[in-house]
Amino acid sequence: MNEVSEIRPKHHKPEGISDRIAYATVRFLRFFADLFFSGRYGNRAVVLETVAAVPGMVGGTIQHLNSLRRLKDDDGWIHTLLDEAENERMHLLTFIEVARPNWFERTLIIIAQGVFYNAFFLLYLVSSKTAHRVVGYLEEEAVYSYTEYLEGVDSGKYENIPAPQIAIDYWNLPKDARLREVIIAVRADEAKHRDVNHGFADTLKSNARD
Repeated sequence: MNEVSEIRPKHHKPEGISDRIAYATVRFLRFFADLFFSGRYGNRAVVLETVAAVPGMVGGTIQHLNSLRRLKDDDGWIHTLLDEAENERMHLLTFIEVARPNWFERTLIIIAQGVFYNAFFLLYLVSSKTAHRVVGYLEEEAVYSYTEYLEGVDSGKYENIPAPQIAIDYWNLPKDARLREVIIAVRADEAKHRDVNHGFADTLKSNARD
């Protein structure tokens, strides 16, 4: 648990125009998330985790179809991406218990999911490398946000409420676990997704050069 709790934000320096576009896009989205949610990290997590669960499903679907069409193995990408989508969905279900979304946020979820799914699907078709880089940068921001959330809990700014039962079951947390342990577990997941997606982008970049 100590190794997980020591995870900190890190940044992949953009290389080339597609990386810069991906990074600028994510920073643009971060600006509006900060503007709208301010310090309401629980509510922020509910909306953003809804969006975060989209890329893995989109990528897994397209990689699945590519594997069938090309009659080639996927080298484990499909399983990894679908696991990512499921993991992000569990983040969402957990934070629904922490911060109950109101009707406006539920409407925002529907709109954000519809827009982002279609936009990401098209991006993945045009440039899967850029799509994975976008996700890598999104996950960088997620790690940063959850680190801020954790610092807020540690400082007493946010109440360290009991962990939802769904989180205790999913991450095998102690029965008396609190919100702090949930944030640490979620942040560790986001750090893993960050590294995996940047790795996928690097692989696709390398393959394009061969």
